[in-house]
Amino acid sequence: MASLPRIGWIGAGRMGVPMAGFILKAGYPLSVYSRTPASRHKLATLGAREALSTADCARAADVIFAAVPDDAALREVALGPQGVLANAGPGAIFADTSTVSPEVSAEIDRDAAAHGVAYLRMPISGNAASARSGDITVLVSGPEAAWRSVKPIVETFSKTQAYLGAGEQARYMKLVINAVVVSTAQAMAEALTLGRKAGLEWNLMLDTIAHSTIASPWLKAKIALLKPRDFTATMTPRLILKDIDLMLAAARANEVAMPLMSLTRELWQGLVSEGYGEEDYMAAVKLAEKRSGLGTDITD
Repeated sequence: MASLPRIGWIGAGRMGVPMAGFILKAGYPLSVYSRTPASRHKLATLGAREALSTADCARAADVIFAAVPDDAALREVALGPQGVLANAGPGAIFADTSTVSPEVSAEIDRDAAAHGVAYLRMPISGNAASARSGDITVLVSGPEAAWRSVKPIVETFSKTQAYLGAGEQARYMKLVINAVVVSTAQAMAEALTLGRKAGLEWNLMLDTIAHSTIASPWLKAKIALLKPRDFTATMTPRLILKDIDLMLAAARANEVAMPLMSLTRELWQGLVSEGYGEEDYMAAVKLAEKRSGLGTDITD
């Protein structure tokens, strides 16, 4: 019986820890590296080996996953003499689950090819809560043979996988999905504020929306949190602003007009400026209420 591939996991944050945890529970040998010792320790308690560095993690693995916050972090992890690509073995696969720009992703692809490493773009559609339950969608592009090789691993921590092509398609797909989410969230904030100021009862209004033709799994999940006014972060406005900047940069590069997204970026900068930057992005509701003369306590 063939042995299971050795897994390397770099970046053990709110998304990375549960995803890597599912891989460990499926029996794969896994090494983890994160700059935060507490994050590494969480996975070590599940049986992971704590790597000493990014290079150490890459050298010990056949398949290396990364889950990092932005372009700069991905460059730091992937490139240079201490990066994944310079230290991965022949025939290794590097799968990056981060939300980053297509331009940086293409840069990583060129360096991966020079080192003989197969590079998969693998951004995640979901949040920390859905990652903990394994209810995320993985968007994939890159060499199809590499994808077929890692698919059984990815299936351990995800509900759905979509292979989109050999290039940067997964990066653009993630931006498309996030653009829909952000636009819908802002529209919902404004609509709920209108309903509340016009005298609609909060829970009844939300229940009616949840049973209407516009209901979706995302909408129902947000309504479940909005009813008790729970704005505990699943994704913060500060992080969403980073994603909006990626969307607008991609739009400029492809000569696409996105006036609604440009305006939404200004509105969500207001969320951060007014102190909501570390709450859930649906705190857009509270800002809309505040600017319409409503209190943010539902009893007001």
